[in-house]
Amino acid sequence: MAHPTLPVIQALRDTAQRLATQAPYQWGHMGSCNCGHLAQTITQLTKAEIHARAMQRYGDWERQIVDYCPTSGLPIDQTIDEMLALGFTRRDLTHLERISDPTIRAAIPFERRDALRHNQRDDVVLYLRTWADLLERDLLAGISLPDFAAAPVPTPVLTAAH
Repeated sequence: MAHPTLPVIQALRDTAQRLATQAPYQWGHMGSCNCGHLAQTITQLTKAEIHARAMQRYGDWERQIVDYCPTSGLPIDQTIDEMLALGFTRRDLTHLERISDPTIRAAIPFERRDALRHNQRDDVVLYLRTWADLLERDLLAGISLPDFAAAPVPTPVLTAAH
């Protein structure tokens, strides 16, 4: 799973928020689908720019990720490079397109889990938010604070008033 870092968590939350506030969503469009929206967040490219990059090679996001080559010079591979550099894995991106990561799905309430559909905006938003919550939990679990033992509070010295 993606590295539990603040930039990764923020990218997931920003993507979920943009989708929840009615950004154009179209699962069959390389720039407006699940991975396309995360790519927009990370790269600041438009949906049209991402789609144009992806159309230079055959296939959907899953195929693009399988065929990914960091030295190809293809623009879609540069887009994937940026996503990987932030802390996502190829496996994460494959799962995102189908909202299929078993760990993330297991954290979704049972009544919603079985009805999740990879091409439904609200389900993608729920998946992204759940993923961000899991990574945030892992990030916080890895932080240890020093033990600040309470120092004794000095007793004030009272003096007689003149």
